[in-house]
Amino acid sequence: MVEDNEREADAAILDALFAQSPQGLYVFDTDLRVTRFNQAARGVRGMRPDEVLGLTLGKVAHGFPTEEITSLAKEVLRTGEVIRNRMVRGRPPSMPGREMVASLSLFRLKGAAGQTLGLAVLVDDVTEREAALERLDVLHEAQRTVGTSLDAFRTAAELADVLVPRLADAASVDLVDDTLRGRSPHRGPVTADTPLRRAAFQSLRGEEGPLAAGELSTYPFPTPYTQALNDLSPRLVPRIRADDAWLDADPDRTEALVSAGVHSLIVVPLKLRETVMGLASLYRFSRPEPFDEETLALATEVVAKAAVHIDNARSYARERDIATTLQRGLMPDRPPELSAVDTAYAYLPEGAGGDWYDVIPLSGARVALVVGDVTGHGIEAAATMGQLRTALRTLALQELEPDELLVRLDETAAFLARTRSPAGSDGSDAAGEFLATCLCVVYDPVSRTCTAARAGHPPPVLLGPDGSTTPFDVPAGPPLGADGAGYTSATITLPESSLLGLYTNGLVSTRGKDADATIGRLVEVLAQPEQSLGQLCDEAVYELMPARPQDDAVLLLARTRALRAEYITRWTLPNRRSVVSTARRLVEHQLEDWGLEDAVFTTELIVSELVTNAIRYGEGPIELRLVYDRNLICEVSDASSTSPHMRQATESDEGGRGLFIVMQLSDRWGSRTSGNGKTIWSEQSLSRDTAADPGL
Repeated sequence: MVEDNEREADAAILDALFAQSPQGLYVFDTDLRVTRFNQAARGVRGMRPDEVLGLTLGKVAHGFPTEEITSLAKEVLRTGEVIRNRMVRGRPPSMPGREMVASLSLFRLKGAAGQTLGLAVLVDDVTEREAALERLDVLHEAQRTVGTSLDAFRTAAELADVLVPRLADAASVDLVDDTLRGRSPHRGPVTADTPLRRAAFQSLRGEEGPLAAGELSTYPFPTPYTQALNDLSPRLVPRIRADDAWLDADPDRTEALVSAGVHSLIVVPLKLRETVMGLASLYRFSRPEPFDEETLALATEVVAKAAVHIDNARSYARERDIATTLQRGLMPDRPPELSAVDTAYAYLPEGAGGDWYDVIPLSGARVALVVGDVTGHGIEAAATMGQLRTALRTLALQELEPDELLVRLDETAAFLARTRSPAGSDGSDAAGEFLATCLCVVYDPVSRTCTAARAGHPPPVLLGPDGSTTPFDVPAGPPLGADGAGYTSATITLPESSLLGLYTNGLVSTRGKDADATIGRLVEVLAQPEQSLGQLCDEAVYELMPARPQDDAVLLLARTRALRAEYITRWTLPNRRSVVSTARRLVEHQLEDWGLEDAVFTTELIVSELVTNAIRYGEGPIELRLVYDRNLICEVSDASSTSPHMRQATESDEGGRGLFIVMQLSDRWGSRTSGNGKTIWSEQSLSRDTAADPGL
């Protein structure tokens, strides 16, 4: 009696388990035919028990991969292995037009004697759970892969790659043209005739879209595209029907949609804070289920994330354009024509950084050649470059030697770094990196000497007249703004027609290439003395620059020249008042020999004042030098290192007007110091007829 009660209790529990379990339960015999099931089991709802009992596993799993499931069941019967939570996807007849995701657990049933009784299968509908996980996966993938660069086209392509195939069978991204150009975006809705540029297209078929990448187009009105642009709200078209009125507005696109078999459409505006930047369009033609509201919400969220990155790319493009314009505006229009050197340059502000160059005419027909590189990119780097270039030009015109010039420029750079850094706002040294690097070279065509100093910058390339490499070891100094310990110059005497090459890291430091090998290739390119400097610049750019530069690049080439000896005259005079008249006569005779009679009177006055100044305030013998260049240069040197100071004489003063007279009669004048004393110089412009190019 007790045993009967226990059996009845067990049977009741088993019946309750089958009836009340939220999971689908199946029991199959060894031939994989249904012997028991519950109504929670998918695929049998609404069927009578006698219609289900005896069905094979393949028929019960109709709509799912039956061969895979049957093979798995036979393996469990044979081995006894337990299978847990095996995910399968299908479209059962009970869910027409929708995909179901089921979790299967299978285990073998054995009797008390160890014999195989059959197979138990637990089926759990995890469609909603998997859909939620897939949505999270899509969002995670968008977060991880969209916006890896500040390029709008690349960001659009990354967005299309996320949308296809996860949400759509094909997707296109069209951007408002002003967005790609970095201009201020259009706030609020845009009209139907707003030009959109195709930025990206992705399809399961791997084919190109009806529009080529970069092609401009407009969407005819009225269509879901123009409606989305009009009110900045997404549009869902679950089923595209041939008789939809909006299809008539755009026959060309309609033909493309029909031929591709597109049956469902989503259009999402790319917007940020009511600012429209474009459209993302999603299409389905391969999978049969149409887009739904959940997919629309997910697509809208993904597109919104991409819109942030596209706006960043737009802002970057705008700032880059401003910085590039600022850079170009701060650069010299073209190097001046000089007797000391022939020059050519390649200036490529591709990275909107702070690279610069300069060619500065100095006294005595000398010239300063400069290249520099400010750290960072953007408007701030360009502005800093302008400040450093102005400071350097001012220091160069003070006739400082390259090493002393860099010391002074380093002080300026350190000050700029402190004012730009929060750490230096209280006047303390700003921590952090250096501000810039710089290379300064001064060439004298009279002595053919070249003096150079560098602050954290690559040394110059020097080649002889025949193209052979000439060693020029310029000591390395610390970068500007790094609180360095000073700089040391190097001097070398060059034969005429030597080639100097000054460059920035952007030319030789290409990602993935060895810098030393690249510099070697630069030397090979420049070792062609028969080529013009412009041709050498172009060839260096062709050989060394990548297709998409990430940094600015500058190459400044200078071919040295030497002034002919007959256009340079110097005299050494004793430090006596009587030599003033002698100096005037010497100048008169020399200018007549050069055919510059019109300049005699003015030059005599200048020489008289300069020699008198040297006698009165200088020391030792006096050297007078005339140089017939594009200008007429007059120089008076003495052994004193005291720099002259011009003062304004009063009406009652008998003297003190000498330098004032020199300033009035000269186009430029100044003084420079050297290890042997100082030189006061004056330059006079010559007429076009008398000004020759004596260096040729």
